[in-house]
Amino acid sequence: MAGLAPRVEYLAGFCCPLGGLAAGKPRVLCHGPEVFLSTGSELVYVYDREGRLLIAVYKFPGQVWHLELLALRRALYVLCARSGIYCLSLDQASRSVSRDDKDDRDDQDSEDGQVDELPVPVIPVHPDTCVLPSATLHAFTVLDDVLITLSQGPTQWKVQLFECPCPGEDPRPGGQIGEVELSTCTPPAGSLGEPTVPRFLPVLCCASPPGSRAPHGHPWGSGGVTLEGALFGLLFGSDASLLESPVILCGLPDGQLCCVVLKTLVTSRSAPGDPKALVKILHHLEEPVIFIGALRTEPLSEDVEDVYCDCLVALGHHGRTLAIKASWDEAGHLVPELREYSLPGPVLCAARGRGGRVYHSTPSDLCVVDLAQEVSPWDLTQRDGAPGGLPSLLCPASLSVCSVVTLSVSSRAPEGGAELLALSAKGRLMTCSLDPHSETPHPTRVTSANAGQKIKELLSGIGTVSERVSSLKKAVDQRDKALTCLNEAMNVSCALLSSREGPRPISCTISTSWSRLQLQDVLTATCLLENSSGFSLDRGWALCVQVLRSSRALDLDSAVSAITYTIPVDQLGPGGQREVTLPLGPGEDGALDLPVTVSCALFYSLREVVGGALAVTDPFKDPSSNECTPDVLPEQDGVCLPLSEHTVDMLQGLRFPGLAAPHTQALGPLSPARDPIHTFLETCCGPVSQPAGPASLRAKYLPPSVATIKVSAELLRAALGDNHAGVSLCSATLQWLLAENAVADIVRAQALSSVQGVAPDGTDVHLIVREVAVTDLCPAGPIQAMEIQVESSSLANMCRAHHAIVGRLQRLVMEQAARGSSPPDLRLQYLHQIQANHETLLREVQTLRDRLCTEDEASSCATAQRLLQVYRQLRSPSLLLL
Repeated sequence: MAGLAPRVEYLAGFCCPLGGLAAGKPRVLCHGPEVFLSTGSELVYVYDREGRLLIAVYKFPGQVWHLELLALRRALYVLCARSGIYCLSLDQASRSVSRDDKDDRDDQDSEDGQVDELPVPVIPVHPDTCVLPSATLHAFTVLDDVLITLSQGPTQWKVQLFECPCPGEDPRPGGQIGEVELSTCTPPAGSLGEPTVPRFLPVLCCASPPGSRAPHGHPWGSGGVTLEGALFGLLFGSDASLLESPVILCGLPDGQLCCVVLKTLVTSRSAPGDPKALVKILHHLEEPVIFIGALRTEPLSEDVEDVYCDCLVALGHHGRTLAIKASWDEAGHLVPELREYSLPGPVLCAARGRGGRVYHSTPSDLCVVDLAQEVSPWDLTQRDGAPGGLPSLLCPASLSVCSVVTLSVSSRAPEGGAELLALSAKGRLMTCSLDPHSETPHPTRVTSANAGQKIKELLSGIGTVSERVSSLKKAVDQRDKALTCLNEAMNVSCALLSSREGPRPISCTISTSWSRLQLQDVLTATCLLENSSGFSLDRGWALCVQVLRSSRALDLDSAVSAITYTIPVDQLGPGGQREVTLPLGPGEDGALDLPVTVSCALFYSLREVVGGALAVTDPFKDPSSNECTPDVLPEQDGVCLPLSEHTVDMLQGLRFPGLAAPHTQALGPLSPARDPIHTFLETCCGPVSQPAGPASLRAKYLPPSVATIKVSAELLRAALGDNHAGVSLCSATLQWLLAENAVADIVRAQALSSVQGVAPDGTDVHLIVREVAVTDLCPAGPIQAMEIQVESSSLANMCRAHHAIVGRLQRLVMEQAARGSSPPDLRLQYLHQIQANHETLLREVQTLRDRLCTEDEASSCATAQRLLQVYRQLRSPSLLLL
């Protein structure tokens, strides 16, 4: 058959989902001029090939998984997902639409045979036609008056036999006459309460010995084959041969090929035995079984009338093929010959033909292999010379038809040829005719009619190949670009991870400032991304800025809230900069809780760069195949590279209106955000008395909250170095504390040692640095120290400023300790006394807090006042940082 060019004719087009039809569920059967077709949806179509139009459309309550046609009975059995098996009479289907209606629709068909979407009324299937309701059925076949089903239980597959009613009889299911459990199964995982649609359905096939007849003269179903006696006995044993019993072959999604002798299964109900003895595992393909069938591979003698199959064939989803045949060994004994082949996959569907041929479809082609023994000009195999043996190698021959999801061999083919009825993934019903005599070279007379047909076929083939080449070229280009981007991302990642010490090739500097936005003063953070490396940050890179704060900065039990801003970095080349400004607060409630932590990181999105390349699929491949688009991306979908982290505390959030530079004078009043309408009305009404809110009353009648910290002057001189040259140590210390505030230059220019600032909520914060002498600590004499004092009418703002100062001093002490500086000699007894006093105060704090939980309102006032006094003593210790 090498070089054979099939003739493809498109008959009709049917509805299909956007991604195309998935293999495994669609079915197509042919009976004379009528074609019975299911696309895997709820509809079953009846199509007339001679009239080239639809006869009827039946709608079932669920997806149609399998069709079985009994021609002589004029019956069509339909398996509906999670509903059961329905039986339709073909005589009713023929009468469902009159011939006059067909004639009226002849002119609606297009020239290429395409039909309109549902040109006939849809007939709902009546529930009374359900002969076997069941929600677990996955496959069935009909053998005489027996309905053979395969259902999936929680842990095992189960074969069951039922009495099969005939059309026109009582449609209620007959009694069960036998059952047996097969191997264990693992149902696919699905969401709770929702059944999962299986990706692969099991396959059933009935094999009978020669001379086996149905007891009541009824025909076989469409899934039956008759094997030669020698092969039948070798496969299923002498008991099945003596009983002349049909055998049920089961191909499971896990790859097992099992068999059950039908008559032993029927009798096991009256005389139960070991279920395991009733089931025999013939083979294991280790991949889902797609097809089971039998072929005639040896030539027949002229005096032989009955044709029996001498080779059993099974195909797996990934192309593994099993062939079993009866052969003779060297000693002259009859033995089974078993061979495994590997065909191109994944296999979407398959069908057996005449002359030992097997047709199978892959996403890219429709192929045929020949297991016949005789050598002909069409031979597709390489023979090993053993008489009666199987070929050592199968070489598929292409038929140049792609993306066929279901296949059927028609009986209308000429002698020696074949006619295939196929349904493509795009919903096209077509015939593929293989005429062996067309290969004989002889001159043919070309007419205008067949010339036009040949041109149409050539153009159709060119269009299909062109579309596939264009799709594959696009996929290759996208994956090349993705690999280039991944290589660049790997270089950037290695450069950042290898430079943890010293200047980084890509850095992000964070600074803060106050701005006026929408009639409100807002504290903003400016992130400056600088690329000092030799690589470019292109598509897929993004700057992620996370703002981390707590709803109550001083409440240890408060929940931490975080906001992440993602800014795409587009074409940031070497030496480039990108500046991003983000608001830190106040929020909608007018509050700004400090400190706030701002973290910057580079994020590379694998989903954006690589996901698109992996998502590009071949339109001629099986849309339901997971192998086409492997999910190799990690769960986080990207790579995150930290750059910097900055904490914005109260010292950075303070504003100094009395010291503001000229360009900052335009900021609004230093108070929480207010309603613009209220502000306008207060301006129109003229001056009013001072507000009497809680903050104003606290500032007027209560003394300010104070905290002090003493630091050794020698420690500050060593830490500040040359920064305090020409100015007093008090002014230099204040400059150091406010180094990250915009007012630092003014403090340096005016040599200030105290400043009056305003917190974000409008309350005053006073910073004072003075020089003091600490006695009683060193036996050599007084120690010169700097006393840093924080005053505020708001206890919360005072604590925030105190916390910011302590953080800076802690980092300073750690840096000096790393340099090896040693403190002077101290009086340890004096230090012990100070430590004991602090422990006493801490115990008193715990006692007072416990008392507040049990006292009434009158007594708790005195306790609260004492608690505040103890806190003031703790905030002004006698200790000195050295």
